[in-house]
Amino acid sequence: MPTDTARPIDPSPAEFAGESSAQVAKRLFHATRPKFFPASVLPVLAGTAWGIHVSGHFDALLFVLALLATVCVHAGANVINDVGDESGGTDRQNNDRIYPYTGGSRFIQTGIMDSSGMAKLGISLLAIAAIAGMLLLLMKGPMILAFGLAGVALAVFYSVGPIRLSSIGLGELAVAVAFGVIPVVGAAWLQSNTISSAGLIYSIPVSAWVAAILLINGVPDIRADSATGKRTLPVRLGYRGTANLYIAVHLFAVAAIVQLAATGQLPILAPLLPAGLLVLAIKSAAGIRQGVEDRDGMTKAIESTLAIHTLGSVWLSGCALFAFFWPAQ
Repeated sequence: MPTDTARPIDPSPAEFAGESSAQVAKRLFHATRPKFFPASVLPVLAGTAWGIHVSGHFDALLFVLALLATVCVHAGANVINDVGDESGGTDRQNNDRIYPYTGGSRFIQTGIMDSSGMAKLGISLLAIAAIAGMLLLLMKGPMILAFGLAGVALAVFYSVGPIRLSSIGLGELAVAVAFGVIPVVGAAWLQSNTISSAGLIYSIPVSAWVAAILLINGVPDIRADSATGKRTLPVRLGYRGTANLYIAVHLFAVAAIVQLAATGQLPILAPLLPAGLLVLAIKSAAGIRQGVEDRDGMTKAIESTLAIHTLGSVWLSGCALFAFFWPAQ
């Protein structure tokens, strides 16, 4: 049975110890799980590219503020999710985790930070996002409130509050909207003042790819989540059902790009790379079917899923910009 003994199972408290400014900053930064920041940076990049494609206009300040707000919401949600999972007992008994991808940051469980400190960090990050949002509100008007409040609500209620979306099988959908539709469509609207059906279809691949990240990351957590009543989709579907849904999500992403290319919204070759990435998705689905019994295979499947999201989102952004600079005749 393949194993992965070279990888650490937890962060090292010694690595993050100390009260110097550098060590404090290092602790706070890594508590946010920065390996997943592409899931918030790339949707804003993709949406901005679409906005330029539609309007022919780029406002750098709007882009920077949107990026700051989105990343801070993401980082804050990650930290608050750790606090919620600690209070529910999920992360404490998650022995199948694959650090640093699943089972949270492990900062609370290893004593690097306590729940109170993590909660304060999460709230502070959301406050920074709110400040950036207020500046966008002053610049663009009340429409920005709809995007901002929806994104924050989905990010927070994913793991805490009276309705924990992750516990009722809606976590993947919530994340797909919060880190796909909302930032892509919102960033596009900031640049173009336009929301269109084509723009909504354009957001689908990014939404699907980020949902796939959450879906596969939930596989190693199945036992711990199930034991604490966190009924995620992997808990409900099991290995085989999750693998089938994972493939369907990736096919949905490619179908949306084919639709945009067929209608002339994107270059005719836009589906080429996403279709090729299906090979990685199929291999990753095989890893899901094996589950945590093959930890090395599961880890590679997670890393491949992150790569699909990154490569696909960058490609999609490039296709939108290509369509602007070299429109079809």
